Order: sequence, then structure tokens, then C-alpha cells
Amino acid sequence: MNDRVIFSVADQVADVRLARPDKMNALDPAMFDAIGATIDALGQRKDVRCVVLSGEGRGFCAGLDMASMAAGGSGLSARGRNADGAILPQHVTWGWRMLPMPVIAAVHGVAFGGGFQIMSGADIRVAAPATRFAIRETHWGLVPDMAGFPLWRTLVRDDVLRELVYTAREFDAGEALAHGFVTRLADDPRAEAMALARIIADRSPHAVRGAKRLLNMAHDADPRAMLAAETEEQVRVIGQPNMMEAVAANMAKRPPVFED
Repeated sequence: MNDRVIFSVADQVADVRLARPDKMNALDPAMFDAIGATIDALGQRKDVRCVVLSGEGRGFCAGLDMASMAAGGSGLSARGRNADGAILPQHVTWGWRMLPMPVIAAVHGVAFGGGFQIMSGADIRVAAPATRFAIRETHWGLVPDMAGFPLWRTLVRDDVLRELVYTAREFDAGEALAHGFVTRLADDPRAEAMALARIIADRSPHAVRGAKRLLNMAHDADPRAMLAAETEEQVRVIGQPNMMEAVAANMAKRPPVFED
């Protein structure tokens, strides 16, 4: 999207990389703009079935750039809210969760502050064992304000989250995995994420997107709404070409060829 984000698509998988390695992919206004534009572009793609999000260089994202911090918070909080109710610093996190296709974050080095929140927006998070994490905002006299809270409530116990937010302390990948912030550990998280993305991309895109919509509802909707939503999503796919192709391919023991 510009020199802050590298974005390419191959075999229905989008490879998105934060590309400010000299600054550990720290978030400045240009990085916020580039991530937001990338999310918006992906939201319009019909040829992308899964996204892998990673960072170039020595770390995933070190958090807010110091120059932006001097402006207060992200330095961008005066901007207007989008249709989801998010300002841009929230959109760069919440937007990954709102994309129609699954997003896998491949995390290494550090994921601090805003970087930790961006990672949290992914559906699945794969981290290198040596990765260091921190919900860093109170260290700088700030509060987390990039959509972390509505995401973390689905991942981690309330008292654990409070301790990590209040103290702003660093913690390692083993602790992140135990708490639920990380899905799995891998020595090469990007390779692991790409392999997982290819598996997802081989599933019916309509079924996967429907499942993501249901999963996004699961923590907020009441049971009656969820029951109705399950039925609605099933009606959208049952007996349709991709569902029939999945059955035929499985019966013939061949790779399926789905329509996007």
C-alpha cells in the first residue's frame, strides 16, 4: 500500500507484511494509514481466502512510534469513526477481525503495545518461542485504545488481563500461550502460518466465511440469535455449488475446485 506495508496475493492467500524493519515496525501515522488501507483493500477481494500477517525484520511490531506518542495516544484519535464505530487506530486492529476471511498473525521478536493489539485482531496467532509480549500502554501513562479490550475478553481471564494491563510488564511466549493470547508456538511462525493458510484456502470459501461470521457473533449474541444465525448460514451454503464440489471431491479423493 506504501513503503510501510508489503501486500501480495498468491493461490488465494494474502501475504501482508509490516515493512518498517529499521524501527521494529513501530506505528507512525504512515503505518496506521497503510495498515488501514490494506484492510480496506482486502475487504473487497473475492480472490483471497485467508490472510497471513507478519512483520519484516527483527520483530512483529514494537508498538507506537515515539514521535506519535509525543502527540498523545496514537496521535490520530481525532479522526472520525467508520461504519464499525472504530477510529483509525482501532480499525488497524479491529479491522482484521471484521474481514470476511480468516487472518493468521505470524509473530516474532516483539509484540508490544499497539503491536500486541494488532496481533490480537487476528483469528489465529502463531508465535516464535522467543517472542516477547507486553500490553505496554500504562508504562507510558496511556490506556490501551486500539480495540484490544473487545478482543481480549474472548481470549483471557479477566484477572490475568487486569494484571498485565495494570503492570505493563513483559511476558514470554510460553505465558502468552498459557493465557490464550497465542494459538500455538512455532520455530518459524511465518512458515507455519502460511502452511495453515493454505489448508484453510483449500476449504469452501463460502463455508469458511460463514463460519467466521458465526464465530464473531458467538461471544456477544444470545443463544436464540445464534441458533437463527447458524440456520441462516447453513441455508446459504447447503446444496450450493461449493458444497456439492466439496462432497464430490471428498468422494473422489481429489482436490476440490471452488468458486470464489
